[in-house]
Amino acid sequence: MKPVIFIALLFISTSVVGQKYISEKSNIVFFSSALLEDIEARNEKAKSVFNADNGDIVFSIPVNQFQFAKSLMQEHFNEKYMESDKYPKTIFKGKVLDFEKGSENNNVWTEGELEIHGVKRNVKIQGNLIFKGEKVIIESKFIVKLEDYEIEIPKLLFQKIAEEVEVTVNFEYKRYEK
Repeated sequence: MKPVIFIALLFISTSVVGQKYISEKSNIVFFSSALLEDIEARNEKAKSVFNADNGDIVFSIPVNQFQFAKSLMQEHFNEKYMESDKYPKTIFKGKVLDFEKGSENNNVWTEGELEIHGVKRNVKIQGNLIFKGEKVIIESKFIVKLEDYEIEIPKLLFQKIAEEVEVTVNFEYKRYEK
């Protein structure tokens, strides 16, 4: 499903009145530290919607938009590991739990379904939810095990690519105005 359609459906499916936020800025980083090489990539093309009335959150990350220091790493990432032509997006659908609307800083848990590489898994992730004037900021750092999402690393490369990847998610939202 196209992210624009998905986001539109989220707005339609929730109440007409309320505090809905749409991402204005995003920064997704993954970091892999292996014996022979550290790998880091950034993506600023992710989109997200957050409903402050009920905690619903969804985000969509275009896999082929991760930027690497070396172009060959980016090519291998998209073609060999993530198969981004076949699995173009990473998607999270869930709920931010136990937060106080308007509070400057909430240490929160988010539960939901994370889909990577075509594999869906239920996850519970800790993070921060910050209300700053008319903006909302959500930030989190968590570990993803590649085997959990059927991402295979060739035996020859096990010293260059870690089995676990640290993922940092940052979204800055603005209030959605019709």
